[in-house]
Amino acid sequence: MPRGAESLLEVLAAHDVEVVFGLPGVHNLAIWEALEKYKGIRMIGVRHEQTAVYAADGYARTTGKLGVAVVTTGPGAANTLGATGEAWASGSPVLVIATDIPSTLRQPGVHRGVLHETRDQKAMFGPVTKASFDVPSAQELGAYTGKAVQAATQSPHGPVYLGVPTDFLSAETPHHAPEKVGRAHLVPDLTEAEKLIAAAGKPLIWAGGGAARSGAGAAVGALADKLNAPIVTTYGARGLTDSAHVVKGPVHAPPVGKLWDEADLVIAIGTDLDGMMTQNWLQPKPPNLLAINIDKAEANKNYPADVTVEGDAAAVTEALAAKVTRKDAVVDVEAVNAEVRALVAADSPEAAKLLQALEGETATIVADMCIPGYWIGGFHHVAKERGLAYPVGWGTLGFGFPAAIGAAVDGRTIAVVGDGGFLFACGDLATLRQENLPLTIVLVDDGGYGMLRYDQQIANHTISGVDLTRPDFAKLAESFGIPAVTLDGFDGLRDALDSAAGPTMIVVNAALKPPINTSPRWYRKKTT
Repeated sequence: MPRGAESLLEVLAAHDVEVVFGLPGVHNLAIWEALEKYKGIRMIGVRHEQTAVYAADGYARTTGKLGVAVVTTGPGAANTLGATGEAWASGSPVLVIATDIPSTLRQPGVHRGVLHETRDQKAMFGPVTKASFDVPSAQELGAYTGKAVQAATQSPHGPVYLGVPTDFLSAETPHHAPEKVGRAHLVPDLTEAEKLIAAAGKPLIWAGGGAARSGAGAAVGALADKLNAPIVTTYGARGLTDSAHVVKGPVHAPPVGKLWDEADLVIAIGTDLDGMMTQNWLQPKPPNLLAINIDKAEANKNYPADVTVEGDAAAVTEALAAKVTRKDAVVDVEAVNAEVRALVAADSPEAAKLLQALEGETATIVADMCIPGYWIGGFHHVAKERGLAYPVGWGTLGFGFPAAIGAAVDGRTIAVVGDGGFLFACGDLATLRQENLPLTIVLVDDGGYGMLRYDQQIANHTISGVDLTRPDFAKLAESFGIPAVTLDGFDGLRDALDSAAGPTMIVVNAALKPPINTSPRWYRKKTT
């Protein structure tokens, strides 16, 4: 009979898990030891538990597969919560496996002072996970692992916590043959949706992260072709489709926001129309709203839909595209895109240089919550599906670099980070060098927390807490054996990116003005 740690790995492998990210601790060493024997899964050891979950999230967003993090008990588990919350808010399929104190030492409701003990470790994860499980016995370890995997990967996706008492890892456990439970994508009746579309003269398609996670790109493109409708994508759906109908800018830009205002029908696919995209719901409710979503409540919580089609975004949109009647174009999408390009050039010539350097980039880009990241999230035209990871679910500063470590497992990746956020996880330069991942870090140094400095400036507040002492970032990278180059401004960025091979850091000394998709610059304002 296998030991519990072996059973855990067998179930993960049966669900096609090929890589996990983790940090060793006294209570989870059995998993690391089992991995030495079990060669089917690659373990990437990181330098902080939060990094483990961010990396798992970056991997999940880039590949569409389950991201797995393995951490230790108590403080190790607690260290993951910020990253787990980002995965939850962004709908990422992530499994956080955390050990717990030995079951033989646990007394329910009593804190006894065992090393790393918490009163209720699972409870910490309740607000930031889709589901949480504690394995009740060693005999059930395999079954609960399978249950946790299924919960994370079935729509709607989200992170799941699995707590494993450490003594279960060394106990004998039965072999578990997990059943891969698929979900049949049944398409409900589309009659009412077809009526709304038939009556529309100026439809707009709004595609969100749920559309991306369901792989609905081709279907969304086909629907747009039939309706000759512009496609606005949320941050989570950047790169969804290469359709000529895609609007290359955020709805926060007036030329794009005008499309929403003038549409007589918005078709919202895989989105909850959240506050970040709608300027905290200052966009007026459209005359008619058709929602396509796996979760009816999520689809209607912000803007009540006139018709809701509950189902998989890809399956429903594909069926709808096959049924609707072709319409003539009433919006010149290229003209809108030209307006957006002109807006960027006038608003920030330096940001325009950054975007020009990344134009046509085929690497996955992972952007942090920093001013250059905001420009990329809003205005960079992503060249491939799942080609951008951006932490606007929860808005967690420090996401960019560690999430890029996970993304780079799948291929060439560029992390765009600020000097402040990068320091959250700079120790994982060691991970980058150790794993020799194809990751280029573009670190834009503006002397501290540039967005917060801007917030203070426009409010006429004293500048405080935002100007930071920083290291020489190029020398820091080189101390880990990572080549680095320093630029003044973005003029040489494209050449530096083309020259990068393997782990590389490009430090850009530049200060950017925040773009109009950041909340202080939203153009829609309350009227009362």
